[in-house]
Amino acid sequence: MAHIFWLIVAAVMIVLEIVSLGLTTIWFAGGALVTALVAWAFEAHWIVQVLVFAIISLVLLIFTRPIAKKHLMKSIEKTNVEGLIGTVGCVTATINNIKAEGTVKLDGKEWWAKSVDDSVIEEGTLVVVRQISGVKLIVEKKSDEEKLFRE
Repeated sequence: MAHIFWLIVAAVMIVLEIVSLGLTTIWFAGGALVTALVAWAFEAHWIVQVLVFAIISLVLLIFTRPIAKKHLMKSIEKTNVEGLIGTVGCVTATINNIKAEGTVKLDGKEWWAKSVDDSVIEEGTLVVVRQISGVKLIVEKKSDEEKLFRE
């Protein structure tokens, strides 16, 4: 009867993996399947079953996850958006944090923008990107001392 419990655990782990697609529970599903086999074939004590589950799951996690992640996560594109910090752009629509308005043109692309200090920055003003929050640039007015382009 214990092997049925482990088959149910494996099924639950597979369903969770299908829902999450995060390569997190599939290793435990493998451990549960091996444990179900051990429980059915050898009628092992529950302590042995738990140890088999833990060991097999850990071994699968350690040795196969890096390989699976390398091959399955190829489509994720890295953007290097942090490289925009310090660059200068031009405000194309007045930035007003209170009204949640404002855009900046930077490297030929238009970005949503917020000001660092909640000040209103008028259209046409040059600004410097200080940080990035999600898809918004956090900017402040360019001072006279700052160069137009980073070196």
